[in-house]
Amino acid sequence: MNIHEYQGKQILRKYGVAVPLGYVAFTPEQAAEAAKSIQSDTWVVKAQIHAGGRGKAGGVKVARTPDQVAAYAKELLGKVLVTHQTGPEGQEIKRLLIEEGSDIEKEYYLGLILDRNSSRITVIASSEGGVDIEEVASKSPEKIVREQVDPLIGLASFQARRIAYDIGIPDEQINQAVKFMLSLYRVFVEKDCSIAEINPLVLTRTGKILALDAKLNFDDNGLYRHKEILDLRDIDEEDKKEIEASEYGLNYIALDGNIGCMVNGAGLAMATMDIVKSFHGNPANFLDVGGGASKEKVEAAFRLILSDSNVRGILVNIFGGIMKCDVIAEGIVAATESVGLNVPLVVRLEGTNVARGKEILRRSGLDIKSAATMADAAEKIVLLVNQAAGGVAK
Repeated sequence: MNIHEYQGKQILRKYGVAVPLGYVAFTPEQAAEAAKSIQSDTWVVKAQIHAGGRGKAGGVKVARTPDQVAAYAKELLGKVLVTHQTGPEGQEIKRLLIEEGSDIEKEYYLGLILDRNSSRITVIASSEGGVDIEEVASKSPEKIVREQVDPLIGLASFQARRIAYDIGIPDEQINQAVKFMLSLYRVFVEKDCSIAEINPLVLTRTGKILALDAKLNFDDNGLYRHKEILDLRDIDEEDKKEIEASEYGLNYIALDGNIGCMVNGAGLAMATMDIVKSFHGNPANFLDVGGGASKEKVEAAFRLILSDSNVRGILVNIFGGIMKCDVIAEGIVAATESVGLNVPLVVRLEGTNVARGKEILRRSGLDIKSAATMADAAEKIVLLVNQAAGGVAK
């Protein structure tokens, strides 16, 4: 789950992580009042959306007076901001963070992630902040510092000190930086974060170490332990179909293709999308119904796919283990009969109760193309979608 920058900074502040003083505003009037309550010569007006790249897209403004803060707020609120992370449709700005300005001496990068290769939390840091860390890793990998954390000990002071020295924090601010990192590590562990990213981490001309920006993402599987985090959820920032999917316990990610994919298991979902791409098709979604889906859950998944107006064909690829193929078949039939099916449908079933599942589909009288293998299924759906579009399958 993602939250806004201002919400992340509120959490960080409670843990003693240094952040600039700031307040959220939903109107230009609130923005001006927030600026007046912050003693500063400059204020930063920051669009609050769940996407990075806001500064480059014009979503961050520096103001010299409270009136200018209000003017920028009026300009930004209601605007659709398009960044490299929002996609071309952009995201409407509905709230702003009004923050004191910082006199920046130097920018750094600091991030904590769970490294799946080592199964440990890893601290990533760099002397190059304020830019995409992927770009630094690509062009100047020697400037990336990594430190793995022993889960039994946690982030040790000597490790934080080593990181601070390695990225060039001045001697006078080393203790500040160590305290900052240890506090950020506590947030990461105690709040079940999946990512805690400070970019940029700044050293001000007055010698302070501050989190100028903050991105906290949380592990959905740990949210049941954190009602206070769940209360921060902003569904306006989420895809409506993904919200509906979560209500049924489905894993759904909207993509920009035209072939709806329904599978069971994340690995099979990835493999299915890969093989569709190998036949020059484009998946419209990543939809995993899981291992123990009911008929109702399958029906909901199918409806979800059909609700996407970009979908021109559907591929169902199920390997039955705990999931039974006849349950999948019943869900498909129920959904197509109730909502109607006006796009090609290819189904590949294998595993538990596969014969019974195929019989249910055959007796339904629906126009369903069966496939023997994944490759056969992918080739057929791409061919049918291309034919329906008047094109020629490649």
